[in-house]
Amino acid sequence: MGEIDEQETVVVPRRMFSRTSIRTSRRARALRAAAPIAILALALTACGGSDSGGKSADKPNRGSSDSTPKGDNPEGGETESGPMKAGESITVPFKENGPKITYEIAAQKVDLSTEAEAKKIANDPKNAKGLIAAIAHVKFTNTSGGVVESSPDIGRATEIYADGAPASLVLMAAEDAPGCDRTIDIENWKAGQSYTICRTYMVPANAKEIEVRWSDQGGTTYSWAFAAK
Repeated sequence: MGEIDEQETVVVPRRMFSRTSIRTSRRARALRAAAPIAILALALTACGGSDSGGKSADKPNRGSSDSTPKGDNPEGGETESGPMKAGESITVPFKENGPKITYEIAAQKVDLSTEAEAKKIANDPKNAKGLIAAIAHVKFTNTSGGVVESSPDIGRATEIYADGAPASLVLMAAEDAPGCDRTIDIENWKAGQSYTICRTYMVPANAKEIEVRWSDQGGTTYSWAFAAK
């Protein structure tokens, strides 16, 4: 049984197992009918316990958003100073389909499945050997710039890295995991309103650090670090 390549996209079946739904913010209308997919979530938080009863995680000692200089982003563009702690925010402009909105963005936590649950995600369980599913919960607040009429694009720029390597996006994951807002249900998003948009990736089960990254339209990447225990 061979391991799945980390760059390979994993396709999720229509039904899965219990407790926490795996989801993604990919907004293809053809995926609206995807059934909820559940995982047993082990919440990761930085510098504190989780509010979901899972294992707590401590933020690695990698500096703060104010102390680490900018550097090169391996995927292209520039990496902003970081990584940040869970809940710390950035404020950036983002061009939606119409208005240019200023958002406040903060990664809240990452939920992990077990290896057994991850095998139920792939069409061929052999492709999920040694992998677990990770859900990034990122809070977005419209601070100014107008109203987003429907289906915002802001959440699609969220990625997960495991021990510095890009993880594989899970397609057709359910969008109704606890604490997550379905992108297709967001309408008339006004200034002052917040939504938590989640994305699901497959990461190695033995990963020591999970990093949530969000990149703006100019190519600058911001990151939040979580220690996987």
